[in-house]
Amino acid sequence: MAAEAERERLAAAMRLAEQESRVFELSVGPVTPLRSFNRVIHAREQPAPEPRQREADERAVLLQALSDEIDIDTLLDTDETLSFRRDGIGVEVVRKLRRGHWSLQAQLDLHGLRRDAAREALSSFVHDSARRGLRCVRVVHGKGHGSPGREPVLKGRVRRWLVQKNEVLAFVQARASDGGAGALIVLLSGTA
Repeated sequence: MAAEAERERLAAAMRLAEQESRVFELSVGPVTPLRSFNRVIHAREQPAPEPRQREADERAVLLQALSDEIDIDTLLDTDETLSFRRDGIGVEVVRKLRRGHWSLQAQLDLHGLRRDAAREALSSFVHDSARRGLRCVRVVHGKGHGSPGREPVLKGRVRRWLVQKNEVLAFVQARASDGGAGALIVLLSGTA
């Protein structure tokens, strides 16, 4: 009896294996296999990949890169508080900016950041603020009291970096109530 049960089990397993191997044929009906053409298919050599996206990203970074080496002294209006305005922006705009005509819509505080981190943070902040349609923002760079030699490290650099950003129309030193010599009020184009 055990041998007969074993034969039946093996026969059932073979029927199941054949059904599984013919599952497609059993699902769709009778099939006719395609003729074999005895072809040799050669693998084509793929061209070397071109890093187009990386190159585009690098070009974009170079366009947005901010330099510490730019001389902005000729671009700044020399008055009691250094200010900047792009060509085509009237003096009245700078006066309004200085008087607080526009309400502050966002702020970036660079206290405690090293130069490279501050540059990246400022670039992102200006770009994102302009993209969101913000017109007036404050950038707090500090007065330098915590810096070595108590000399401001970021103050001049922030001005250089802002001048290089196309989204920046003008900036002035903040009023005493808005941060004084440790901050800038920046007018943005509102579109990026």
